[in-house]
Amino acid sequence: MAQGNLSPRQKMINLMYLVFIAMLALNMSKEVLSAFGLLNEKITDANVAATERNTAFMESLATKAAEQPEQYAEVKLKADKVSEISDELNTYLEELKTEMMGTLKPEDAEDYEVQDKPDFLDRRFFQGDKLKAEGQEFLDKINTYRTEMLAVLGDSYPDIKSSIESNFNTAPVERRDGKKIDWLNYHYEGFPMVASKTKLTSLQNDIKVTKNELLSKMLAGQQATALSFTQYNTLLEQSKSAFYAGEKFEGGIVLGRKDPNTKPNRVELTLDGRPLTEDQYTIENGKVKLNINAGAAGDHKIEGNLIFLQDGKEVEIPVSSSFATITKPNSAVISADKMNVVYRGVENPMTVSIPGIPDNKVTASGSGLSKVSGSKYVMRPGGGREVVITASGTLPDGQRISTPSTFRIKDIPRPTGTIRGEDGNGGCVRMQRQGLEIASIGAILPDFDFDINLNVTGFKFKVSGQPTVVVNGRKMNEQAKGALRRAKRGETVQIFDITANIANNSGYKLKKISPVCIELTN
Repeated sequence: MAQGNLSPRQKMINLMYLVFIAMLALNMSKEVLSAFGLLNEKITDANVAATERNTAFMESLATKAAEQPEQYAEVKLKADKVSEISDELNTYLEELKTEMMGTLKPEDAEDYEVQDKPDFLDRRFFQGDKLKAEGQEFLDKINTYRTEMLAVLGDSYPDIKSSIESNFNTAPVERRDGKKIDWLNYHYEGFPMVASKTKLTSLQNDIKVTKNELLSKMLAGQQATALSFTQYNTLLEQSKSAFYAGEKFEGGIVLGRKDPNTKPNRVELTLDGRPLTEDQYTIENGKVKLNINAGAAGDHKIEGNLIFLQDGKEVEIPVSSSFATITKPNSAVISADKMNVVYRGVENPMTVSIPGIPDNKVTASGSGLSKVSGSKYVMRPGGGREVVITASGTLPDGQRISTPSTFRIKDIPRPTGTIRGEDGNGGCVRMQRQGLEIASIGAILPDFDFDINLNVTGFKFKVSGQPTVVVNGRKMNEQAKGALRRAKRGETVQIFDITANIANNSGYKLKKISPVCIELTN
């Protein structure tokens, strides 16, 4: 059209034709710009709705985690991590859009036909053929989101993982002509502002939709596990706890949950009208386990409520059960005649009961004897060599019986000295002098029936040919260390006259503690 010699009239026609094409292209461009703007509005509305759904979901999950932490706490931790990763990228994109739109006049914010310049992102992301630091930051933010989200998912939710890998893939893009273009250049270089803004808004939508789908599946998976039939076992429900021979049985088999994550938030139970304390029950494997004695012979009633929190409100599950306690018939009592022994200086636990008589109708007396609860007593012997304990009770027919038992009183056996927890087994403990300098002196009661903590308060230290050193406490002082340094290799040193007391009974005088000898190995 521009070749050869053209007449002025032909030149004018050609010029008008070019103007017409330009005007047509301009009109098409304005229509496309408006279309991008309208699309951005629709995606923005969808993002607002998705944000509201995600916020409501997190609030609901927080309530469930507070009410049933064993079941939902782990889900909430993962959900919080997903929210943190998602919010970080979404906030970055929103700030980028705000900064980009800030370059327009306020009255042009919704005039999409004037948002046709690519200048903002071109200047921000690119410098010639290379990326600027801000462009690399944009890529890093998206790559970090993708990597961290995939790490949170692990081997779970393959469909969501595939969606993340696709929507947030920043690998080079192959054009129709087969040439590969860097992802950032392909999507953002040279595009009108309104198109770039719409793409950023679409990315935000991908973030929010991914978060919503993932959180929904996480909660649905947890609830499916909780409702699985593997969380149930069978229980026998019966009208009473015992039946007579030939009597018709009244009862049935029901399902009961054993889900360890389903725990009541509060327990209000009574046993025969008396409230159970927290140490009388434990909640484990989805059940309230009673840590109580069977009690006296007869029927016992357990009543009350298990209280659960549901949507912030308390829901009471009533409890009404009974059990029977019977006395074992023809029980045998075997005892070693010479083993009726209590030890002075310690609390000797004792059980006093009379078969067929409830504990609350049995009493026991003896010098140093005190009742703990039920049939449990503690004996703290005083002076003398023997103590008599008398058990008394009233039979159901009103007859009173009384039975005495004699116990020998013995002193705590002689303790054995130790170094570094070793007593040498009748010989010497071999150790280096550096270890001896920092070692602690102790005392033990080998093969004694009671666990007694002995506190060493002092000892004497002897190196052959040197004066005896008196030490206060359980470790060597400087004077003892000086004597130790003068000892020869292979020489035997001795720790003797060890003084100690019982941790919770410092007034009791222990027998003389056996010494301990140490052979120096260097």
